[in-house]
Amino acid sequence: MPSPTVGGSSRESGQAEDGAAEGDHSEGGTAGGAFMCALEMEMTNRNLHGDSKVDCVNCDGLIGRKSGDSAEVSLTLSGKRTALMEGDDLHRLRDRKLLLEDKKRLCAMSLGAALLGILLMIVHAEICRYCKNQDRPDTIIIIINASIILSTGCLLALIIAFHCKDIRLFVIDHNQVDWHIAMTSHRILVITLELLVCVIHPVGSYSEIVHYFNSSSQALLCVSNRSGGVLMDIDLLSSVLMFLRLYLVHRAILLRSKVLLSASYRSIGSLNNINFTFRFVLKVLMNEYPARTLLVFILFFWVTASWMLTLCERGTGTATGDMDTALWLIAITFLTVGYGDVAPNTSCGKAVCLFTGVMGVACTAMLVAVVNKTLALNKGEKHVHFFMLDIQISKRIRHAAANVLRECWLLHRTNLTKGNRGEHRRHQRGLLEAIRVFRHLRLKQRKLRDYVSEMVDLPKMQMIMCDLSANWNNSYRELEQRILSMEQKLDELSRCFQQTSELLFHVLRHRNPEIR
Repeated sequence: MPSPTVGGSSRESGQAEDGAAEGDHSEGGTAGGAFMCALEMEMTNRNLHGDSKVDCVNCDGLIGRKSGDSAEVSLTLSGKRTALMEGDDLHRLRDRKLLLEDKKRLCAMSLGAALLGILLMIVHAEICRYCKNQDRPDTIIIIINASIILSTGCLLALIIAFHCKDIRLFVIDHNQVDWHIAMTSHRILVITLELLVCVIHPVGSYSEIVHYFNSSSQALLCVSNRSGGVLMDIDLLSSVLMFLRLYLVHRAILLRSKVLLSASYRSIGSLNNINFTFRFVLKVLMNEYPARTLLVFILFFWVTASWMLTLCERGTGTATGDMDTALWLIAITFLTVGYGDVAPNTSCGKAVCLFTGVMGVACTAMLVAVVNKTLALNKGEKHVHFFMLDIQISKRIRHAAANVLRECWLLHRTNLTKGNRGEHRRHQRGLLEAIRVFRHLRLKQRKLRDYVSEMVDLPKMQMIMCDLSANWNNSYRELEQRILSMEQKLDELSRCFQQTSELLFHVLRHRNPEIR
């Protein structure tokens, strides 16, 4: 008897498909890897009933089996042979599901650490602004600076742990390959960029902490209050660039989207070679909740850009350093109005306004598309509206035709009675005007019906064509039956003629024996 196969029974293969469909893998593009693996294992299970020494190829490794062996040997891409038991693939899919849950948890924690660091940076900047000549808040500022550094360290650790889980998931999806194979140049570049983005935070925090512990007297701990211009510019730039950590929002939305959590979406998507990226999830959100999505994004961008502009313009002493003026400037720049009453003074502020203008143009285009989609009539409303318009135009055409007939009769009566020429001209003008109105309404009705005919739904046309095809098939079948019945009747007539001729021959031969 052959040994147990890797895939197990068809029931286990079905469980493997469901488990693969419920999981999600956002970075590697292996949305349907386990699903296709289960299908190939089921095909392998059917092919292993014959006796051969080396039979099948698993999803990513070679499985060798001898006819008398009780266990199987898997040759992975790393070159190591490992013995596979009957439930190894189910355990592998279970581990994959646990890793996906860990990735979601780590992504949520890293997003929380990033938002905490940004919030602490904002609190630190506001405290430094309003507490310039006080010695009391020094301890609070030291605690905030240390918290920023601690949150940055935790964020880096969470990012590294997230990518470790991603690499382990790659190893499981590719059947226990060597993890060094997962470290491609693209993955290394992505990890490096994420670490560089997440490590950005105000560098003045270190100097403030060292200065605080080394100085014998109390000193102000805000970089903006000291004479270090270069350090202040670096702190300003790093504080603005800390908002780059918000790239984790799209990853959290992707991993927790109902599109990726649905087994039906994942199964159908894997069969149609669709990668469930953030772009696909964003399209789904814009189709389902367009107004809500745009409103949340615009409000968040407005407040964030206003505070960044305030931070950039704070050292100039102008009105743009206040939050209310910054809100006004960002609003008119976002709407591409540009009254010119307020303008940024620093290069950082100009860059923020330029980015705001670009985002305003993009959001305006999306807003126009959303409003157009919202105000557009659906199919039922279009049918009702154009049906009522057609009825109204038909009534006006009947009235216009009646006016033409009336003016013709009045003109004819005037000609018969030979009245004055003024009344004759008046009836002629009335007749020409009635004809013009009648032609105009007929043209309007023709245009309306042409437009309605262009809006004929494809399902309706398909239904009509299906009905016509069904009628043709029925007519063809009826014609076939009639032809068959006619052939049968012709056969019966031929047999009757033959029998009649034989009968006549026998009768005539009986009466006259000389007839042969």
